[in-house]
Amino acid sequence: MPNMSPQDVWGQVVKALRLEIGEGPFSSYLEQARVRVGEDGDLFLVTPTAYARDWVDRNALRRINELWLALDEERRSLKARARAEYEAENPNAIETGTTPLVAQPTVAVVAADGPRAVRAAGLQERLTFDTFVSGKGNEFALTIARQVASWSEGPFNPVFFCGPYGYGKTHLLNAIAWEAQRLRPDARVVYLTAERFLSAFLRALKDKSIVAFKDELRSADLLLLDDVHFFAGKQSTQEELFHTLTALIEDGRRVVLAGDRPPSALTDFEPRLRSHLAAGLTCPVEPADRALRLAVVEKKLAALEGMKLVAGPARPELLSHLVDRTPGSIRELEGGLNTLAAAAGQRMSNLTVEEAQAYLSAGYRPTERRITVDEIQKVTADYYGLKQADLLSARRTRQVARPRQVAMYLCKQLTTRSYPDIGRRMGGRDHTTVLHGVRRIEALILEDEQIARDVEALTRKLRG
Repeated sequence: MPNMSPQDVWGQVVKALRLEIGEGPFSSYLEQARVRVGEDGDLFLVTPTAYARDWVDRNALRRINELWLALDEERRSLKARARAEYEAENPNAIETGTTPLVAQPTVAVVAADGPRAVRAAGLQERLTFDTFVSGKGNEFALTIARQVASWSEGPFNPVFFCGPYGYGKTHLLNAIAWEAQRLRPDARVVYLTAERFLSAFLRALKDKSIVAFKDELRSADLLLLDDVHFFAGKQSTQEELFHTLTALIEDGRRVVLAGDRPPSALTDFEPRLRSHLAAGLTCPVEPADRALRLAVVEKKLAALEGMKLVAGPARPELLSHLVDRTPGSIRELEGGLNTLAAAAGQRMSNLTVEEAQAYLSAGYRPTERRITVDEIQKVTADYYGLKQADLLSARRTRQVARPRQVAMYLCKQLTTRSYPDIGRRMGGRDHTTVLHGVRRIEALILEDEQIARDVEALTRKLRG
């Protein structure tokens, strides 16, 4: 049997790592990492920023190499590098396991001892209908998703799933992609996040390959586009999306989208695009109630048992404690269970609530102490050498505007306040201003190491 390529080894490592550390940390620090071969044949795990590299060094590199060495017959290990330092050290090296951006969206099917799906960039193998847990808040959305995936004729096009972050929209879009491709291997199914759509669009403009970009999307039989709220304020991208949707729908192709609010609330979108998005079926995905959250934990635990990571079912009171202690999204809940499984392992079935509390307090810390908008404003202003009144003022200089956006981002991450509520408390600003600020900081965290360090330091300070 030939040795596995670095790409294949990394694919196997990713599967285990995503389960172990949780979806949130994985998507934040490792989703964009790539394995590269240096000029001397050394292997490197390359992250977009030094901030992400530092996190990997502190929290994940040792475990990554344990998983890697168990699979790599050449017994090589990985070194973590930020992209800039890797390219400076290895100016003539090649990257392994990547393809051009425009070519990545397609979910292809090839024959190899029978049909098998090829994992597309951003499409996760574990997010299928079989692993989706249904309940009161998502039953309707699940029914519609299955209907779309079955290629059945219906009057609703496009379908727009909307709801808060972390409650299953991305899972549904992934499940639709896998099932639709399974039922029609000859069909062209394209899944994209809005961020990847934007990146590919901008690169196509720069490279003068916009025709190829348009053909890539408009030849899809089924287009699935996630996080469309990311397009707020991006006029040229909205125009391209409008024409793409028009072309697909007029040709009878299927379109499925997801965003954090319904089309009618996308006030920073062009009216004609907003109208287009609302013309089909708007399908809400509601926050999970306690029963659904408990069912999610039980199913996740069963999966961990099947992988031999834990032995036997956990005590019911332990699962209830985890559900009640973690009031955030389903992803946060799964992260808490991953922490317990990693810490307790085969002792999971005998773990007491008190022991679980100790593990969670040490390794996973959902916000128990209520952090207020006022507190975030004060701490952020002090950190940047400003007065709290500066953040609330009408001043738009960079010295004040960027800290204000950081405060908005922290308010959205660390409190349960809505965009309109945050806007009112940030000097009476419109919710679209808050949305723009939050999205701007989300982007800068990946691009600007100083902003990333600022956000991390402020988050630690606020959480104590």
